Amino acid sequence: METATSEDVRQVVSLYRNLLDCWNRRAADEFAALFTEAGSVVGFDGSQVNGRPDVALHLREIFAHHATPRYLGKVREVRFPTDDVAILRAVSGLIPPGQSDLNPALNAVQTLVAARHAGAWRVEMYQNTPAAFHGRPDLSEALTEELRNLLLAS
Repeated sequence: METATSEDVRQVVSLYRNLLDCWNRRAADEFAALFTEAGSVVGFDGSQVNGRPDVALHLREIFAHHATPRYLGKVREVRFPTDDVAILRAVSGLIPPGQSDLNPALNAVQTLVAARHAGAWRVEMYQNTPAAFHGRPDLSEALTEELRNLLLAS
């Protein structure tokens, strides 16, 4: 494992925050611009989208046909297998349009793999997995409470 600087961590966390912000603003092209040319997304429903142009197209379709909820995310870990690759792990919740509280059924575990290209961090892979915790309702409730505390603090 390589040594990451605090600035590297800050930039990767900022990349993740920008990704959620672009979703929340329904800015498909800006969301896609955060990716490398060949970057990929695995969505909450299992959709797999490869390449910046297709990521933008996919999100434009989502935003055109759905009232999308707003993300709230919490970074749990950032690590650097090499100087130019970062893995960020986070948890997230979604606040449905017109509501002020999370929908626990939409909680997720997220992984973002970023790579440094020409001095800038870009998303190589973003995966958003439902935090279903099948048969373990206590874990689901704990995650919801953790995210609600974050919501209340914001």
